[in-house]
Amino acid sequence: MGEIIIERISTGIDDLDIKLNGGYPKNRAILVTGSTGVGKTIFGLHFLHRSCTEGKKCVLIATEELPDDIFHQAKIIGLNLEDYYNSGQLIIEGLFEIRAQRAENVKKYGFMPEGLSVELPSIVNSISEDTDVVVVDNLGAYTLSLSVQDFKDQFDALNFIFIGKSYTSLFIMDDVSYNIIKQVADYSVYGLIRLMVKENPYTGKVERYISIPKVRSTNISLDLIVFDITSEGIIFLRPQQEQ
Repeated sequence: MGEIIIERISTGIDDLDIKLNGGYPKNRAILVTGSTGVGKTIFGLHFLHRSCTEGKKCVLIATEELPDDIFHQAKIIGLNLEDYYNSGQLIIEGLFEIRAQRAENVKKYGFMPEGLSVELPSIVNSISEDTDVVVVDNLGAYTLSLSVQDFKDQFDALNFIFIGKSYTSLFIMDDVSYNIIKQVADYSVYGLIRLMVKENPYTGKVERYISIPKVRSTNISLDLIVFDITSEGIIFLRPQQEQ
């Protein structure tokens, strides 16, 4: 029985493509987790930009930022997403406004009116059938009112729908929400990338690290990788002991 060949899509980060044998597995879901400010969103921006550059139809489900903020952040690292957005190749569905409206109603009326909450499987209603790539940033916005079991059931359903529609998806989730749902999202996705900030024992400096504990059908190393965020985006650095 021959080896199953999984087609890859570039992550937009050349060093990461090398680590993943060519990129993210096509038509599968990858979860990126990490603390605030570690660079999770930038991983998503790289993926969207490269995918758009290669002619793919992309959708960003944004739960925390407005389009102008997203474009500004991308430009800081040398990525122009605004042109793809204006041409319609990149669609940004902003749930930030819905969350703001919910918060305003709670403040104003003291309760949460029905119809404003968003269940995970309903995300697919915002995505056209001809879409190739979907990035959801931040998945944690859906954990606040769900039990661990409800979240897992909804996330499993969403992944099943995405695979059926042949979407290659990147889910971004903050560490606080990730721990609230007991890390059960790990079991639903094809791959997992964890970003962290910790002290380098060789230099005493606080640095960013990437760990790739799981990507199915991929030969990966479990070693931590030091990375930096520059004006040209994310770059991988050699471990201090190798320099």
